[in-house]
Amino acid sequence: MERQKFYITTPIYYPSDKLHIGHAYTTVVADSLARWHKFLGKEVRFLTGSDEHGQKIQRIAQEKGVSPQEYVDRIVASFKDLWKRLNIEYDDFVRTTEPRHERAVQEVFRRIYEKGDIYKSTYKGWYCTPCETFWLESKLVDGNCPDCGRPVELVEEESYFFKMSKYADRLLKHIEEHPEFIQPESRRNEMVNFIKSGLEDLCVSRTTFDWGVPVPDAEGHVIYVWFDALTNYLTGVGFPDNQELFAKWWPADVHLMAKEILRFHSVIWPIILMALDLPLPKIVFGHGWLLFDSDKMSKSKGNVVDPIALIQEFGVDPIRYFLLREISFGQDGNFSRQALIDRTNADLANDLGNLLNRSLAMLEKYHNGVIPAPVQLEQVDHDLVSFAEVTISKFRELIDKLAINDALATLWQLVRRGNKYIDETAPWALAKDPARKGRLDTVMYLVFELLRVLALLLKSFIPETSAKIWNQLGIEEPIDELLVDAAEWGGLKPGTVTRKGDPIFPRIDVKREAASAEMEISVKEPQVQAEASKAAKPAAEGGQDNLIDISEFAKLELVVARVISAEKHPNADKLLKLKVDTGDGQRQIVAGIAKHYRPEELVGRNVIIVANLKPAVLRGERSEGMLLAATSADGTLEIVSVSGQIAPGSRVK
Repeated sequence: MERQKFYITTPIYYPSDKLHIGHAYTTVVADSLARWHKFLGKEVRFLTGSDEHGQKIQRIAQEKGVSPQEYVDRIVASFKDLWKRLNIEYDDFVRTTEPRHERAVQEVFRRIYEKGDIYKSTYKGWYCTPCETFWLESKLVDGNCPDCGRPVELVEEESYFFKMSKYADRLLKHIEEHPEFIQPESRRNEMVNFIKSGLEDLCVSRTTFDWGVPVPDAEGHVIYVWFDALTNYLTGVGFPDNQELFAKWWPADVHLMAKEILRFHSVIWPIILMALDLPLPKIVFGHGWLLFDSDKMSKSKGNVVDPIALIQEFGVDPIRYFLLREISFGQDGNFSRQALIDRTNADLANDLGNLLNRSLAMLEKYHNGVIPAPVQLEQVDHDLVSFAEVTISKFRELIDKLAINDALATLWQLVRRGNKYIDETAPWALAKDPARKGRLDTVMYLVFELLRVLALLLKSFIPETSAKIWNQLGIEEPIDELLVDAAEWGGLKPGTVTRKGDPIFPRIDVKREAASAEMEISVKEPQVQAEASKAAKPAAEGGQDNLIDISEFAKLELVVARVISAEKHPNADKLLKLKVDTGDGQRQIVAGIAKHYRPEELVGRNVIIVANLKPAVLRGERSEGMLLAATSADGTLEIVSVSGQIAPGSRVK
């Protein structure tokens, strides 16, 4: 039986400068979808590339004193380096300066010309060089380009024109009959209105510069850069010379791009294909912009974000996860460094990382790192399995709808359910009773089966992380060779020997990175933090009159406690209510850290508490202990914590 096929493309990026995080967003989404369809067992082709011709490139190269080819060669090398760093696994990279692409573009031009849909005339009108776009005067905004807002130039030259208007009604009919063709719906409505407003014939050649694909048999003419660029989707599947390859892959399943170039892909490109009598792509998806502090990223504004610097600082998977999870696909999304840190700490470190770390630590302690066989499931176990199966089904449905962020949000409900399951079943308590060994075995097996399923489902999106989880689970079968059927519940083999390693996502301590002063460790109740900080100063300044001996220190009972839940104090904005597990029970602690932490950041963390502090009532809520916290001279605060490998109840000595 022939395998299903999936052909996905990104736009080919313009090498006027290095790429920013917005370009990375498009490509990470495309890569994740390509990987996912491979996981489903399909044969996949993923195409990207570089759009290297045009007046803008020629001018930049002249300014830099190099040839256009030398200039684009250097920039395109940086593209490929970025995709390698982001673990982008494309199947082909089309450069518009390649001979195979020039051949394809000229063949497209020749066929449409011979059909009578391209004719020679004179163009006089407005042209935006940065966007490489022709504009009617009526479309300008205050005399500037309506897309980028920059000045346009009045151009008059002999040109060839493409009869766009001839195909307007046919395109509208296709959109009406195939509502999935342009997505999301809001963009489809925009494009329909644009077409209905009247299509002008498109100028498809230039004579005022020569950096482009020559028009066949028309000396001095080069083909319009967008007509050139869009053809790459045919070049990448063998057009016109490899008919077998072309028949196998065309039409594309998904053309993916940012919304500002959707018009070219959903109006000009399908009309070119209609003129060629070729099938149209199945989906053209124009996603939103990645904004910086709610403003569109632009080199001229100086607000672009360098993805390579982020990768070097945070690692590749936190960047991939943030882009996929934070932004509603199809809508604008906002990038900020703090949002990246918060998402990494909350989802990757506190949720996923903690689930893996605490599970491995318990398995090593109770079973010498060997996964046991389950004995008999109780209701809480059935609930976990049922929740997992429902979540996996919903996850797959959302990916099929291209709702990647919603799919990951759904999957993270399962990650959190795993941490909750551990808290509900309390393996550390089961381990104290030899008579309950079978129950402990069942709990530990289910936890690790959940981790196995999560690793498989995440491998399309954060592949490095999945590989690390898989390695620590000790499963010998390579994860890259497994397909989606392997994610069905119950596939984990008892007797598997795990390989506990370093935490996969250490919490990012940005407060400590940002603080210029040495931090002071202080133990304090919420309402007297300032006084406690002052009390610590004499020792920091070299005073010796507050020294204590070891017997006094031993009076403090410092233990590890895991935060089970956290919420705002109903009567105090500065306070949070925490429920913590101390290994031998649960207790409530009220802490004055609301200005420094959101409740969801704390759940699952292993904190250090003073366990033998006399209980107190703080603004109407009982507090049975105290958190250890560190503060810097500028007021930055961070609670003291340890990794999930240290079990609740462990003494701090």
